[in-house]
Amino acid sequence: MGDFSVNVAIAHQIGAARGIYSVLSAMDIRDDELFATFGRSINDLILYHRKDLERNRETSRQLKIDPRWLEAASTAKGPKGRWVDGTPEYSFYICGLRKLFPDALFIHIFRDVRTVVRSMLNFHRVEGTQLVADEEEAYRYWLRAVSACIEAERAYGSKVVYRIRYADLIDNPESAMRSLLGFLGESYTASCLEPLAQRINSSDVPADLTSDDAAANSAVAESAIRLCAEVEQSPQPVEASFAAADEMEVAFQERVKYVADMDGAYQKAQEIIKTLHDSGLPSGLATEAASEFTNPYAAISSQRS
Repeated sequence: MGDFSVNVAIAHQIGAARGIYSVLSAMDIRDDELFATFGRSINDLILYHRKDLERNRETSRQLKIDPRWLEAASTAKGPKGRWVDGTPEYSFYICGLRKLFPDALFIHIFRDVRTVVRSMLNFHRVEGTQLVADEEEAYRYWLRAVSACIEAERAYGSKVVYRIRYADLIDNPESAMRSLLGFLGESYTASCLEPLAQRINSSDVPADLTSDDAAANSAVAESAIRLCAEVEQSPQPVEASFAAADEMEVAFQERVKYVADMDGAYQKAQEIIKTLHDSGLPSGLATEAASEFTNPYAAISSQRS
């Protein structure tokens, strides 16, 4: 739904591009109204299909879910008015997600960078999927994701974004869970601790498993380790920062513009490449010359990713 939020913004721009001659602007439909309407529809759709999710989970042989957890979460145990989506990529889309779901709450589970890198590198041992190519990529991903979450903490304050340490969930589960549920406005029950007794996915990687990748000494790794230490030692901001929120809004609009312009930029690059090839230059030279024009788009892509 992160990419979806960007596409909603693009759709509103297209639908309001010509003033009175465009339907959205002619009807005074603001972008926040369009976002919220889509968000309500998504929410209704998910709640409506809750029983289908439960049925598929019960019959699936691939999901390794304790039957007790399925039973506790089922609608048979009572109506459910809240759903949770734990997707790491959402770290980069918090601004857009808040547009879709203005009342959404965000939980930033902060975990030591070295542990995360070790888990990402060895994820394939548990799930058979290679998450990252090497150690530097793992450090880079952690740095980007945590930086985005810290920025959201500053922008929206502790009433919207809640930081919880992964270590506290493991070492002091009851205290951590009570605090988390207090943030969500949900009541605590001892059964909430049961899922924490079993570590899943890459969390099962042995603590003494190391990597010989030289990238661990790179500038990216050093930056990630430094940020990790800073976050460990600093409390989460309580009050929201309008300045930080404005920065996130600007970054979101830049991403929207980039995605909206991407197709046009690609078509322009293709035209340039064709023109250079038709000019009679040797193939290698034509491709190299074309890269001078196309690289700026690649640079923007790297910055936005």
